[in-house]
Amino acid sequence: MLVYGRNVLKEIDKKKINKIFVSSKELIPYLKEAKLKFDFVPKQKLDKMVNGNHQGIVIDILDYDYYDIDDVSGDFVVMLDHLEDPHNFGAIIRTCECAGIKEIIIPKDRSVKVTDTVVHVSTGAIEYVKIIMVNNLVNAINKLKDKGYFIYASEMKGKPYDEVSYNDKKVLVIGNEGSGVSNIVLNNSDEVISIPMKGKINSLNASAAAAILIYGMMNNDK
Repeated sequence: MLVYGRNVLKEIDKKKINKIFVSSKELIPYLKEAKLKFDFVPKQKLDKMVNGNHQGIVIDILDYDYYDIDDVSGDFVVMLDHLEDPHNFGAIIRTCECAGIKEIIIPKDRSVKVTDTVVHVSTGAIEYVKIIMVNNLVNAINKLKDKGYFIYASEMKGKPYDEVSYNDKKVLVIGNEGSGVSNIVLNNSDEVISIPMKGKINSLNASAAAAILIYGMMNNDK
């Protein structure tokens, strides 16, 4: 997988790097100091390799190695119900890392995966957050309930998030950008929460909603 950007270079696990391509001379001292081998190439080559602001660096790394549901150990977990936009995914990973959340659960099918865009938007945060892939979200929810987690799904008609007292062990479910949280996941959740809307636009994008709810839930524990 090809990833890019200076923040990604600084945060990426060096053991995952296959090869580095660089067009910016100012990055060379850092690469040499870090004892990283690289090819110095024209900027035009990097432009053809990736679609995005590569900042003079493209890194060929190993494909992402997903974690399993049994790897969940934190008290706060985020679950993404068939999210599709890699920019939203990357931004949510970054928010989770900043908030100290160590695990995000995604379904195997019909869902965004870890791509170069996701890695870039996360600005390296993906190195510190486990992405857990499961075959079935409801099965994952049931396993987490057995471990003492409460499941909070975000949906427009839910209870205002700031009026809820949250369990110490909790899962926040963020839905698809268009259809929201699926009915089957809603029906298997312990509580449905929402963000009050006071403007004329009645929804936020997934990453903005996730950020508000994550910090709101952290500040409203039981």
